Amino acid sequence: MESGSPHQDATIVVVGSGVAGVSAAQRLTAAGFRHVRVLEATARSGGRIRTGALGNNIVEIGANWIHGPSEENPVFCLARQYGLLDPEALTPENQAMDVEGHPPWVPSFYTSSGCKLDAELVLPVQMTFLEILDESSSHEGKGEPVPSVGKFIRSKATDKWREADAATRSLGFSIINNMLKVECCVNGTHSMDEVGLGAYGLYKTFPGLDCTFPKGYEGLIKNLVSELPSDSVTYNYPVRCIEWNDTEAKSPVIVECEDGQRITADHVIVTVSLGYLKKKHSTMFRPPLPLHKQLSIQRQGFGTNNKIFVEFDSAWWDADCEVIHFLWEDENAMTDQVSDVQSSWMKKLFGFTVLKPTERYGHILCGWIAGHESEYMETLSDHEVTQAITQLIRRFTGNPVLTPKRVLRSQWFRDPWTCGSYSFPGIGCSSQDLENLGEPVPTTGSQPLQLLFAGEATHACFYSTVHGALLSGQREADRLISHYSIISTSPVLSKL
Repeated sequence: MESGSPHQDATIVVVGSGVAGVSAAQRLTAAGFRHVRVLEATARSGGRIRTGALGNNIVEIGANWIHGPSEENPVFCLARQYGLLDPEALTPENQAMDVEGHPPWVPSFYTSSGCKLDAELVLPVQMTFLEILDESSSHEGKGEPVPSVGKFIRSKATDKWREADAATRSLGFSIINNMLKVECCVNGTHSMDEVGLGAYGLYKTFPGLDCTFPKGYEGLIKNLVSELPSDSVTYNYPVRCIEWNDTEAKSPVIVECEDGQRITADHVIVTVSLGYLKKKHSTMFRPPLPLHKQLSIQRQGFGTNNKIFVEFDSAWWDADCEVIHFLWEDENAMTDQVSDVQSSWMKKLFGFTVLKPTERYGHILCGWIAGHESEYMETLSDHEVTQAITQLIRRFTGNPVLTPKRVLRSQWFRDPWTCGSYSFPGIGCSSQDLENLGEPVPTTGSQPLQLLFAGEATHACFYSTVHGALLSGQREADRLISHYSIISTSPVLSKL
């Protein structure tokens, strides 16, 4: 676009400075837009990318990995450009490894009676589960034999163990239940019964073995923000309501902030979480969003996945162990929910991943827990969580004196600006719903593209990921760049 073209004077407000909002603003300013302002409700940029500390160690309260660190992944490419990754993450071998969303971690298995199981007993059942999970990804557009992924898995798994003896079936159930809880964390859902079977296969992966940021994921955000003009982001500035116009009459979009200030704009890019949209869309937009967009907001799922970091003075797990699974032997039915959330919430925690390398992190485990049990955990005191986790670890290891040095947990559900962790395709959800979530309004008329929508939940196949959020922000920036490119080359305007 040439200097002096109409885009330079367009006023654009970006709501939210997570990776979607920051990447949109960065793309627009690089293209020459001079009036781009980011409004952030909190005191920091990053959104669900949030790096914290446990003692002297860096831990990720939010986003943890670059999923599929390879040339196709823009987060990987940016992290490499900014010099934020370990050398091993940059090797061709690491980029070429295609794990399809399930990294080949070295596992250990403990039972609720305090025994460590031989992995050879468990791995065949896990492989069967993963085969069924893979099969559940193949129903998009083909009709659904059952509505949810959970029901599909249970029906297939029941068939597999129908002829097995009681002991084999009992072990199989405890392993399947554990894997269902793993998938609840992966999908950010309370139960796999809430994940729609038809849309489950929409999610796509990149090749590459998942990697982390040695100095924290927030380094990515800080680098992106540093490329914006210094006064671009206004912090502690929540938006109350956005007034747009669905008639032919031309008028600016009005962004009303919590302090009463009203900001006029030509375009507003909304990057709030789907969880926030679910709670606030009816009051956030005036007039209301089109009905089809509201229905898609309802149909797309959004849940909670929390972490509980536990530090020890020394490791009680094997030196090569990368993930620890806890198998409950008293679960005699296939389920990924607990019967009494208040007394048994910790049964939803599938186990721990081991923070590696030890030289960097010391002896820290990261526990994973999703769903309503996870949300209940957020209401407890630090002391109550520490007590429950200590008892859980002592029970499964059979070591009655194991005591954590420190415990730190995330609390994403009670965060008022996120209301959970990330999105998943709900029951009845389709690719059209994902398209609707990312659709701007209005698309035609005298003043199109007043409201644009970005964020992980608006990406057609990379929802729930940082790269999906980043790509969605760039997508909406490119939409405006293209819009003004068309205007600046219009025969009518060229004569003015």
